Amino acid sequence: MKSKSHSQKLLAPLAGSICALLALATFTPLLSGAHSTAAESKLSSVLAKAKAPAAQAEESNKGERRTPEESLAAGLKYLLGQQHSDGGWGQGGGWRQNTSQNARGGRIEGANTEDPSDLGNTCASLVTLLRAGESPTQGAHREAAAKAFDFLCRQVESADQDSLYVTDVRDTQLQVKIGTYVDTFLAAWALSELKGKVAGDAAEKRRAAALDKVVAKIERNQRNDGSFANNNGWAAVISQGLSCKALNLASRSGAKVKQETLDNAQKQNIAGLDVAKGSFSSPAAAAAEPSSAGVSLYREAAKLNGLIENSRSNVARKQAAEKMAADKSAPAPARAKAAQELKQIDADDKAATVANSAVASKLNDASYVAGFGNNGGEEFLSYMNITESMHERGGKEWEAWRPKMTKTVCGAQNADGSWAGQHCITGRNFCTATALLTLLVEHENGNARTSSTNTPAAPVAVK
Repeated sequence: MKSKSHSQKLLAPLAGSICALLALATFTPLLSGAHSTAAESKLSSVLAKAKAPAAQAEESNKGERRTPEESLAAGLKYLLGQQHSDGGWGQGGGWRQNTSQNARGGRIEGANTEDPSDLGNTCASLVTLLRAGESPTQGAHREAAAKAFDFLCRQVESADQDSLYVTDVRDTQLQVKIGTYVDTFLAAWALSELKGKVAGDAAEKRRAAALDKVVAKIERNQRNDGSFANNNGWAAVISQGLSCKALNLASRSGAKVKQETLDNAQKQNIAGLDVAKGSFSSPAAAAAEPSSAGVSLYREAAKLNGLIENSRSNVARKQAAEKMAADKSAPAPARAKAAQELKQIDADDKAATVANSAVASKLNDASYVAGFGNNGGEEFLSYMNITESMHERGGKEWEAWRPKMTKTVCGAQNADGSWAGQHCITGRNFCTATALLTLLVEHENGNARTSSTNTPAAPVAVK
């Protein structure tokens, strides 16, 4: 993740567009490390700019060979080109876990390795399209989004009612590396962000029913400390964070999520955070936590994003509690409960602020930002978690992170428009989706990520 540092005058502050975000990367000192003709023409313009000369060698800092806006366009074009005929996405290459009797858990690799569509990669790719302004009802590629939505629903609808599985595809990189049930959490995330973006009442009822089914499965299997039995993985703390993200998104999108479930998820976010000292303790000090593979970036980015998601969900809850606490005609027990809720919400918000500062204080440390030491899907997802959280809080910490993140992500892009992992999660589809999601943070607004209204985003327009 090395890149040449250069110094030029900083552009004017961004106005929330990804175009400005990406343009900033060119001029800022950087750290290594709706269905409409207009909508169609805008994204078509974006994708038309995606150029990947065959002569370009795949080496580090490939993204420097493109302008930042070309980097985004090429990534979207690549991802759209990887969708299978069944509507899903596979890993996009790389190894699979070999579970045959004589393999002893080894890997299967090579050109002939099967790469069937799987739910985790499909959900990550679909959310990327949604945040780029593509949906089953909007954009030039609404058909691709509609097929992905159908694939997702078919998987959930065919799943049993009780287990935490929502797919019969096993031993993907995502499952082995970041958690056995990662597909379930990613499905709840995607179904939440699809609210208001599917075609017609029947599709909306299908979406809501699928989401309620996934949430019920999560609640049925969640333990009192917020974790899940047998959610094993090299860095399962990442999928633990995704479970919190999914539950809070589902709640804000109107799904049936119990407050107790959200409270349990918050226990995992808080575990290991010393609010008084303003720092995270070592993983060993929080025995109930899933594995973080000893990589602080994974653990702290996942927890920080979970804390931010919890605070977003607490906005409406706080308003209701304040109204009840101020209602002198309300029963005394109800007012007392509201007062207690307000106290807890304040504590949660303070924890989110402390965690944000704790992570921000480490973002000048190249070894911390590098995660495992080179890029894998875990790093790209962690960058997305941090970027969402820093953007939510804003201020100097966000302004410092924004250009560093942009250069780091854009500089890792391959000549064909993809991003790939050099360790663990090496599949290009997940790496590309999460890299794009990182770059798209500023572009997307008014959806389940920040509110319960889910106003469709305008398609990405890179000029």
